[in-house]
Amino acid sequence: MKLGLICDGVSRDLSHALNVMDEFGLEYAELQFVGDKEVGDHSKQEISDIKSLLEKHDKPVSCLSRHVFAGMTTTNRPGDELHVKHMDALKRVMDMAHELGSPLVRIMTQKKEQILWGSNGAEKWNIAHGAWDTMPPMIAPAVELARSEGLTLVVETGNGTMVNSNYTARKLIDDLDAKDTLKVLWDPANNCWCHERAFPDGYEEVRDGYLGHIHIKDVKVDTPRATLEVRRMGEGQLANQFQPLANALRSDNYDGVISFESVYHPGNGNFEDGFRQSIGLFKQLFE
Repeated sequence: MKLGLICDGVSRDLSHALNVMDEFGLEYAELQFVGDKEVGDHSKQEISDIKSLLEKHDKPVSCLSRHVFAGMTTTNRPGDELHVKHMDALKRVMDMAHELGSPLVRIMTQKKEQILWGSNGAEKWNIAHGAWDTMPPMIAPAVELARSEGLTLVVETGNGTMVNSNYTARKLIDDLDAKDTLKVLWDPANNCWCHERAFPDGYEEVRDGYLGHIHIKDVKVDTPRATLEVRRMGEGQLANQFQPLANALRSDNYDGVISFESVYHPGNGNFEDGFRQSIGLFKQLFE
């Protein structure tokens, strides 16, 4: 399968991150922060320098991953000041995607409301009334922009965002009738927070044409204590789900990229050390 790295998880020094990718035979570079800037904020010269580095190392870009729409709430509306700011950033990322040949651009969703739907009384007393309905109109202009630009958007399943499961990601795509342009960026570890089991449950939601990109890391969540621990790969709660997931992806001929997300450190604050402790198992499972 196509394996890659979210480069700034190892280093925001792209040259160093690409050298590490070469060392471990990872092919696809996902860019989020390069140097001191998030993608979409680089100058033309900086983008040219990034392109030269990628070409030097023969690394195609899998995805440009800016935090578009992250931090917005259900009080925001299409066309308000914050929405316009995010749309402007999205356009800059798309321009960068064309320059670097990235087929995918990531978006996020608004901050999470905990209970979106309910019945037998919950619909009156417990749900966040209308919260979900505020989101498709926020995302629709981004979908139309992507269509006009000939790019594909991927919406990430996030810990604290409205789309925090494959179920909600698929529902958003269906509500927008956007399966041609909007896909799921599945982060199974993020979905642990809402207790969506990665395999088979999460995979079944997206296997029929909804899945566009994957992030892999391992975690241990304790939702009652509001605590998240990133674990060395194979030592978290996804340990027994990675292999059947990898098998299913192969069986279904998944042709997207699987990016390793290096957000674990072994207690010393050094994320490259964490990467080196986990990358062997990642490759063993998904290569």
